[in-house]
Amino acid sequence: MLRRIEPWSAMKFSFVVALVCFVVLFVAVAVLYMVLNSLGVFDNIIQTVNQLTMADGKSTSDIDVASWFEPVRILGYTALIGAVNVVLITALSTLGAVIYNISSDLVGGIEVTFSEAE
Repeated sequence: MLRRIEPWSAMKFSFVVALVCFVVLFVAVAVLYMVLNSLGVFDNIIQTVNQLTMADGKSTSDIDVASWFEPVRILGYTALIGAVNVVLITALSTLGAVIYNISSDLVGGIEVTFSEAE
């Protein structure tokens, strides 16, 4: 019977898992950015937006589209979202352990059966 999950243990474990997921997310976004940048996707988007917002060779808007696709901005937002995810996942996992402990006191926990491999 699984009657109790220690919240401190659940918090440590979920923090490490969330941190690993953050690193994977950051590396994936960095690699994807490098691939898209080397293919010239961002340059084409910038040219298209500039063509659409120019009238008679003069820009009709004060928007700097090129700054939207700078690596510092993209990776900065990725780091911000990843940090928020680490905090939320850790907090929600700890809260889940506490809620499980409360409900386990009421109903007796979960019965788990293990069998030996032959």
